[in-house]
Amino acid sequence: MPGPGRYEDLAGKRVVITGGASGIGLATARRFVSEGSKVVVIDRNEDALDEVLSNHPGLVGGIVADVSCPDEVRRAFREVDALMGGLDVLIANAGISVRKPFLEIEYEQWVQVLGVNLGGVFLCAQEAIRRMQAQRSGVVLFTASTNGMVAHPLYADYNASKAGVILLAKTLALEFAPWLRVNAVCPGYVMTPMQEAEYTPEMLEEVNEKIPLKRHARPEEVAALFAFLASAESSYITGQYIAIDGGETA
Repeated sequence: MPGPGRYEDLAGKRVVITGGASGIGLATARRFVSEGSKVVVIDRNEDALDEVLSNHPGLVGGIVADVSCPDEVRRAFREVDALMGGLDVLIANAGISVRKPFLEIEYEQWVQVLGVNLGGVFLCAQEAIRRMQAQRSGVVLFTASTNGMVAHPLYADYNASKAGVILLAKTLALEFAPWLRVNAVCPGYVMTPMQEAEYTPEMLEEVNEKIPLKRHARPEEVAALFAFLASAESSYITGQYIAIDGGETA
């Protein structure tokens, strides 16, 4: 994958990244800033967002919002309009995960996980595409997961949400072609704060042994894939779900 600053057409592009205050989202925000893009991040964690903004002056701005709340999403995109006058690229990345056996999942948890992981993608995509439709151009990218491709025990709600994200991406790609490209990125195991919170060091090592490349992905590696898919280098790729998993699903 080309290094930072290699995609000339990303310079000046207006990019919105949800879940941008940590993990894959933050790494992706850094990558697009390095490409010369104008980047606004959306996150529900105000403290984390404030820290990101203070440490990354290249960002255009940050917006506190819960992507599972329609009113907050509408407000967030009005703020995007005020900051950048619209957007060219949406990366709907915000997501949550809770490790729990199926019979112990409360319905409230099911609703919360589906609300953020799938409902949030739906709401943000609607707001973004309405704006992109006026200019008849844009790229929409979703963070799905290999959990949406193959089943993993103890993640029934997460798996279902990510499978939904994949089919949503395919559907939107068909509905809005040829002027809009929509794809889903499917990371496998990525060393993020969310992953470290759920897994002990022993569990992480056990997982690594099952991955052909024997390690978790770095968030920057996923960010590089997002940059490629947003660029003109991927101009004939749409309606796809692309695994980045060290060979795990092979």
